[in-house]
Amino acid sequence: MAGLFIGFSFFDADNTVAGTEGVIFGVYTVTALIPVLAQQVFPIFISQRALYEVRERPARAYSWKVFLIANIIVEIPYQIFTGIIVWASFYYPINGVQPSARQLTVLVYTIQFFIYGSSFSHLVIAGMPDAESASHIVSMFFVLIFTFNGVMQPPDALPGFWEFMWRLSPLAYWINGVVGTVTHDRRIECSRTELSVFDPPAGTTCGQYLDAFLQQSTGQLMNPSATAGCEYCRFTYADQYVTEFKIEWGDRWRNFGILWVYIAFNIAMATVLYYLFRVKKWRRG
Repeated sequence: MAGLFIGFSFFDADNTVAGTEGVIFGVYTVTALIPVLAQQVFPIFISQRALYEVRERPARAYSWKVFLIANIIVEIPYQIFTGIIVWASFYYPINGVQPSARQLTVLVYTIQFFIYGSSFSHLVIAGMPDAESASHIVSMFFVLIFTFNGVMQPPDALPGFWEFMWRLSPLAYWINGVVGTVTHDRRIECSRTELSVFDPPAGTTCGQYLDAFLQQSTGQLMNPSATAGCEYCRFTYADQYVTEFKIEWGDRWRNFGILWVYIAFNIAMATVLYYLFRVKKWRRG
């Protein structure tokens, strides 16, 4: 339902600048599903852990590492299925049918997003005593990675420290990869309100007046033969617009690889935290 809500909130985004912004915010909104995913993981993990710690661990049926990794792995098929459903629900209503390679790229990114969300949820809950405490922690971290993912404020507009937070946010890499894919080679057609309208000097056409400028600019002149009311659109392709957010089509597979590093980190840290808070015997006094 969340995927459909997002998809139809930005349904059939046109090729204007505003439409391109709608595409970006549609992808951005998908990342808000992480807390929802965490709330589904926490109760199940807590009940499984309670059972393990009162039955299997005292009996030494299997190692705590096996228990933890098994709980993470068993979630993967569910996340793959969820990723496919959410992808179909939000991708097609917003973007329509794009080339197959791009559809597949966004699909694997969406599946990866849910696997990341699951691993992040296990990282948070691994050492927590209950789901309520974990919910507070996940909310705090989510606000940071959600706020500084480069959409609400372009990275260049952030103060020094907060630009560091943008580089640290895993959601920044996910959004960059997906947005860079769906907007690549998307032709911009400015609406009337997005055009810059002006008159050229007397005796010249708009094309003659802006010839040197157009050779260096990213925009397009809509009526080069006109002698009045020149209409200039500051972008030709959506790639030029998303570059302002440091989103590049060529970085999509780099970003995909970086997300797997975050997933591996989440699993490793979940193991460390489980050991420190649930296995290791701390001396008192």
